[in-house]
Amino acid sequence: MDYEISLFIIKLILGGIVSFLAILLMSKTRDFACMTLVSGILTGYAAIVYELLIKLGVLTVSRTQIFGIPLSVFLYILIPSLFFIISFIILIIKKR
Repeated sequence: MDYEISLFIIKLILGGIVSFLAILLMSKTRDFACMTLVSGILTGYAAIVYELLIKLGVLTVSRTQIFGIPLSVFLYILIPSLFFIISFIILIIKKR
């Protein structure tokens, strides 16, 4: 159990640094692809915080399930990936 807390602390610190740098990048570029990439990073960081709050017992998982996975957990897994997919598709289309 102790190593899990240490891993969450490391994830929170590194995720915070990545989120901060992503916000700085977004303020410099103002590009839609960049904004969706930053949104993916920020929602991924929010997912880490949410998972930690569940592990600590501060929050509970929703009872609604999709494919046997709680809806809130499913959304926090799905949304960052969707933002990354959108961002990369936009970048691929722009580079043509």
